[in-house]
Amino acid sequence: MAETERIFGVREVTRLLRLTPKRAAQLRRLGVLSASGGCTFRHLVAIRVASELLESGATVRQIRQSLEALKRETRSPLTEMRLVVEGQRVLAQTDRVRFDPRSGQTVLDLDVGDLEKDAAATLTMGLVRPLARPASLAETWFDRASGWDVDPEKWAEAVDAYQRVVAIDPGYAAAWNNLGLLHHRVGHYGEAQEAYEAALRADPACAEVAYNLGSLFEDLGELPASIRAYEAALALAADYADAHFNLAGVLEKAGRAREAADHWRRYLQLDPHSPWAQVARSHLEPAGG
Repeated sequence: MAETERIFGVREVTRLLRLTPKRAAQLRRLGVLSASGGCTFRHLVAIRVASELLESGATVRQIRQSLEALKRETRSPLTEMRLVVEGQRVLAQTDRVRFDPRSGQTVLDLDVGDLEKDAAATLTMGLVRPLARPASLAETWFDRASGWDVDPEKWAEAVDAYQRVVAIDPGYAAAWNNLGLLHHRVGHYGEAQEAYEAALRADPACAEVAYNLGSLFEDLGELPASIRAYEAALALAADYADAHFNLAGVLEKAGRAREAADHWRRYLQLDPHSPWAQVARSHLEPAGG
């Protein structure tokens, strides 16, 4: 596992950037947001910059025109330069000056500390931990891996440790699940699916594994399979708020808006004050829900 750059899936992008349906549609029109997974942190920054421009009043057309001009100066304008809206113009900004991108140069470091913090916080989602301290060789390796799987610099060691666990104990569901998450995060989707399915065989009652499998299928664009997996997670844990949120999003993409609305509402009942509650509410607004 030489490549350790994290890949953000569809639902992670939506959550981290608090994307409403309107904003997501605008970003897709700009060509910065894809309907599939596979988004690196650099790309995530670009999407956030475009979203903030739209929030500040710029139109899709204004941003597109500015980006075309900026591409003459830099290959990745949204990640290398801050853009601001002033009146009817979209301007580029450095530490000392604002300028029209049609004639400007130079770049500005983008402050992404808050986004990095939010992204790091998602690393614990979907992980399964033991309730007791290690009492066997398999659990010793699991304990070691648990100290590494939230640090991208240690993911290769974590993968090796989890593989040691399942070699010793093929029925260790939590190790299979966490191994799947690590493969999932770097875009090794085939390996991730194999690990998740092994986890479910070992523990068919683990809602977290079904949830993770649903997220994987969503990133692969396999909507029917994703829906079945999220529904399986909810059959095991009816009040699993994140599963309601994700299932609602997939149902909408599958053209099943009425069913999606039921899950948006349930999510809001379970977690009305979460950072993503407004996203859920925005999906209900067009239908008057």
